[in-house]
Amino acid sequence: MRYRGPAILLLLLASLAVSMLIAIATGPTSVHLASIFQDATAHQIIFDIRLPRVIAAVLVGAALATAGTAMQALFKNPMADPYIIGTSAGGSLGAVISIVFLAGVGLPVLAFTGAVGATFLVYTIARRGGKIPVETLLLTGVALSMFLSAMLSFLMYTAGKSLHQIVFWLMGGFWTVSWDQVWVALLIPAGCLLIYLFARDINIISLGDEDAVHLGVNVEQLKILLLFASAVLAGIAVSIAGAIGFIGLITPHLMRTIVGPDHRVLFPAAILAGALILLWADTFTRTFGNEMPVGIITAFLGAPFFMYLLRRRSAV
Repeated sequence: MRYRGPAILLLLLASLAVSMLIAIATGPTSVHLASIFQDATAHQIIFDIRLPRVIAAVLVGAALATAGTAMQALFKNPMADPYIIGTSAGGSLGAVISIVFLAGVGLPVLAFTGAVGATFLVYTIARRGGKIPVETLLLTGVALSMFLSAMLSFLMYTAGKSLHQIVFWLMGGFWTVSWDQVWVALLIPAGCLLIYLFARDINIISLGDEDAVHLGVNVEQLKILLLFASAVLAGIAVSIAGAIGFIGLITPHLMRTIVGPDHRVLFPAAILAGALILLWADTFTRTFGNEMPVGIITAFLGAPFFMYLLRRRSAV
């Protein structure tokens, strides 16, 4: 049991490396990797289309899984994910504003700003006397998410010819990813590392806020760090690939059942598993799904798992 965690991490890392090679070599157009330096078309398909898409899928999956794990630890709620406090709704609203009023100009920037701005608004409303009660934070997030969703629905209702573009973007996907988005996504490992550095403190707050304070953890400071680091990760993910659901919800659960609740192991396991799930979902949709939005695939996987989780909790 002592060596189970590292062994599983090594297995996940090896699986991710092999999966990335398979994903690069797989697609609707047959390309031999050995020919990429002799064939200009093969070189363009691999380096300009598939490689940035594969890297982006891996990093976005890692970001959503990390944010989901952190949110579930923060709220002490296994049904929390990056979007529960309005992060997704804020990012989606920013993107739709760009599509409707600016013809898509600055979409990633507005999506990121919307996601982080919604989190900051929730934090400001929920903060009382220098403290952030988790219940108030959660309920404020749900209320703001519904309000932002109403604004989003209104813009969609009045969008006219832009409606198709909005719907397609909201379902999430990597079909427009280029190296420009990959450079932005390279911020994701730094965010994951920042959260991981506090894995021990996150383990301690799972004992309860009072016990954590007695053990020397600055609970309120840790809540703020988890809240905003998760929002930044989710905001980057939304700005690159749209609103892809369920990765942040199901991945922490899946890995928790395998490696246990210790966040020093759970975080890297969730990062690798989230990257694997989203990479294979995107590879499947671009190879066999005629570029179907990847959010449909993750919803097909995530929704049944969510219902299973609800039934399991109600049976306890």
